[in-house]
Amino acid sequence: MANSASISADIAGRYAQALFDLVRDAGGVDALSAQIDELASAYDASEDLRELTVSPLYDRQQQEAALGALATKMGLSPELANTLRLMAKNRRLFALPQFVAKLRGLIADARGEVTADVVSAQALSDDQKSRLTDALAAKSGKKVKLNARVDESLIGGMIVKLGSQMIDSSIRSKLASLQNAMKEVG
Repeated sequence: MANSASISADIAGRYAQALFDLVRDAGGVDALSAQIDELASAYDASEDLRELTVSPLYDRQQQEAALGALATKMGLSPELANTLRLMAKNRRLFALPQFVAKLRGLIADARGEVTADVVSAQALSDDQKSRLTDALAAKSGKKVKLNARVDESLIGGMIVKLGSQMIDSSIRSKLASLQNAMKEVG
């Protein structure tokens, strides 16, 4: 399983690097960033799109036509649309999530940004997001982009991942630590 994930990442990396180099040279990194976010949202929201990218029931032409229509409807740049069609033509759409992740990484590096993944028990207000972004920027010395999502099972608090560092201040983890400590006593 790890080997197939590595292969997908390698494939996605080549497509992402080629597209990024092409768009960077044309000065369209900001537009590409917005389009990649839209594509990722569409992929996450659509079971049909996810099925299209991994199902062997769809042939190359069907995948290519579907991705071409999606790119047109979303107003994606010709470079991104052509890359998606090429991935479909070469039967590489299974690597779409890794492609998006790799592109986001390349864009963040070019901008001097770091992405912080934040999972909270409740949706963060704009003020909370701003204060968290400022605190993380001060800690990392880079511009911080937040990827925030809600997981009510945390009960309270949040989990913040910034690069290789993780801060877990959730009530769920504190309760689990307390439960383990109580097991050790008895």
